[in-house]
Amino acid sequence: MQSWCRLLVAYLIVSSLLVDADKDDEEVGNENPFTYVRCSEKGPSNWGNLKPEWRVCRTGKLQSPINIADSKVVVVPEIGQLRRTYTPARATIKNRGHDIMVKWHGDAGGVVINGTMYELQQCHWHFPTEHTINGNRYKMETHLVHKSSAGKVAVIGILHRLGPPDSFLEKVRLMIQLLHHVRNVSEEPTEIGIINPRDIKFGPRKYYRYIGSLTVPPCTEGVIWTILNKVKTVSIEQMRELRDAVHDGFDDNARPIHQSHGRSIFLFLPPVHDKPSNMN
Repeated sequence: MQSWCRLLVAYLIVSSLLVDADKDDEEVGNENPFTYVRCSEKGPSNWGNLKPEWRVCRTGKLQSPINIADSKVVVVPEIGQLRRTYTPARATIKNRGHDIMVKWHGDAGGVVINGTMYELQQCHWHFPTEHTINGNRYKMETHLVHKSSAGKVAVIGILHRLGPPDSFLEKVRLMIQLLHHVRNVSEEPTEIGIINPRDIKFGPRKYYRYIGSLTVPPCTEGVIWTILNKVKTVSIEQMRELRDAVHDGFDDNARPIHQSHGRSIFLFLPPVHDKPSNMN
């Protein structure tokens, strides 16, 4: 018991020392000179050489994504279930070149981590998944990007395999059809009305937690990552719409796996006697 207590204390100390992420870090512009083509001079292995402010992509020791091995995680129930305060808000959809982003405007709620509120900013998708579980890579990864009032970033990652349609994407299916238009006016956000982020179903409350980085330049470190344990599904039609809408060369937009460099990876398992709450 003392062992996991020490680990939890260490985790909380690291969390309190997280570096602030620049306010625009999670929104790299469409024309920034990088690609996901590994053999390219602008590929992931060279991101840190493309701009001085991107050097942490090369030198950082807390980079994401990583492989999460169940044999190495530390079960820490005390970090608690993920508490969400999501609420409907006006949203836009935008082609950022390297991905498709749905951005909320106004108060869309957020998540509470270690007593700190992280407000929901946007979500976007990567193909295939960036994180792997026990070496397994899936078809798609949803990222929900949150930010605290102090400018610190927390990202929730949801992995998807092929199967029945994702309920959230299905509800915005008519909006997703605007992606052809978004492709033609890539830098202009398109209004898609009021979107309820609570429609993004989380399923069971198990999740992994570690400290990492943004997975696009400038690869800022100090990001709190929460990767849901349950792999959800997405239909081939939904995935094709999202992939086809991005710029040529970015239909596969997953950064390669990075070494954990001894980082602790925590797993939250709710006590069996806990009753499910509003963790849909």
